Formats: sequence, structure tokens, C-alpha cells
Amino acid sequence: MRKITAGLFISLDGVVEAPDTWHFPYFNDEMGQSVGAQMQAADAMLLGRHTYEEFAGYWPHQDPEKEPLAEAMNSSAKYVVSTTLTSPSWQNTEVVSLAELAALRERPGGNISVVGSGTLVVSLLREGLLDELNLLVHPIVVGSGKRLFDDVREQIPLTLTTSTTFSTGVLNLIYTRA
Repeated sequence: MRKITAGLFISLDGVVEAPDTWHFPYFNDEMGQSVGAQMQAADAMLLGRHTYEEFAGYWPHQDPEKEPLAEAMNSSAKYVVSTTLTSPSWQNTEVVSLAELAALRERPGGNISVVGSGTLVVSLLREGLLDELNLLVHPIVVGSGKRLFDDVREQIPLTLTTSTTFSTGVLNLIYTRA
């Protein structure tokens, strides 16, 4: 069975929004290897509608010669969890519901990796559909922005399976559902 995994850049105060404004000073080879391993294990992306719209507005217009990730982003299978998106324009994209994810996990293939989409990550945790949560906790207090667990009102027990500290002070924490 395929696993649904999620990897998020998160600040010490729980912010996952706009990591491009605070994340890059902490990126190094250690983090690159961690992110790369997660990408290598997956052959499909799972996106929320907002992240899908951002990516679909950007990646199809990138030159693979100048942006090495463009080919992988555009050619990979993409699943968008949405109740409002009806006709995705980005190649290799299928709209699915949360209820359809259990069947999607039964299809042959590698992991299905949630990219960004903090709201989707929380929904997957609530529904017991997320197999692995990989948090790259950055040693910075951002102060404002969307926090990963702002809207969670019930307990969601997790088990820490792996923890690594990078030389930049970033913690790589991998959790499964308890």
C-alpha cells in the first residue's frame, strides 16, 4: 500500500505560511538530502486547492533548462483535494475528495507526497489518512502567519519515529499517527 506523507517547513512558533520569506537562510545540504529523499520516495503529489492554484500558475510556465524542478513538477501525477475545483488545467492533475484517498492509496506506486497545503495536512491527520508527517522546524520565531495547528480543537496523538538536528539548528522531526 502507498503511504501519504507530508513535509513542511515550520517555524518554532508553528508558522507554515510563506516559508520563502524566512526559510532559505537555514537551507543547507543536510536539509536538501532530507527533502530530496522524501521527493524520491514519492511518485505523486497531493495538493490542496490553494497550493494547486499557486503551483499551476507558476510551474507550467517555467523553462526546464533554467528551473531544474520544472520537468518533475509538470510531469508527475498530481491529485488535488477540492470540492470547488472542477476542471484542472495543469497536466497530469486529477481532482479527488478526502473520501477517495483510501482507494488512491491502494493503487500501485510510490508514496503520495503532500506539498505545502497546511490545511490539507490537518484534514488528513483528523481523518487518519496521513501516514507520515515530516516537520523541518526552523529556529526562528516568525511572529505572524498561518500556523499549522491554529484550527485544531481536538487531540491528534502522534508518535515521533525519527529526529535529527541539522548544523543550522533545524530539527527534522518525523511523526506517524499514534
